[in-house]
Amino acid sequence: MLLGKVIGTVVSTQVYEGLQGVPMLLVQPLAKDGAEKGAPVICADGTRMAGPGERVYYEGGREAAMTLDPWFVPVDHAIVGIVDGVEAPNWKGGPA
Repeated sequence: MLLGKVIGTVVSTQVYEGLQGVPMLLVQPLAKDGAEKGAPVICADGTRMAGPGERVYYEGGREAAMTLDPWFVPVDHAIVGIVDGVEAPNWKGGPA
C-alpha cells in the first residue's frame, strides 16, 4: 500500500467501459515521514468517497486493477481507503 494526499480531481471526456461513475483523483505520493515524494499520479477512487485534502492509501500496478468492480479495468493506481490518522515517529505530515 502507498500513502498519498488528494490534491485535485480529473475530468475525462471519454470513459472506458467498467469505469463509469468511478471518480479520478490527482494524488500526491507521500514518503514514510509525510513529505511529498515524486510527481502526482491519477488514481481511480475505488472508495468513491475521497476528496481534495484527504490522505488516502492506494495501490499501483496489477493490484490497482484488482481493487475495482469490475476488476481488471485498465488503471495504474486505485484508492483503496481514506486515512483517519497516522501515528509514527518522525511523521512530519501533520494530522490526517
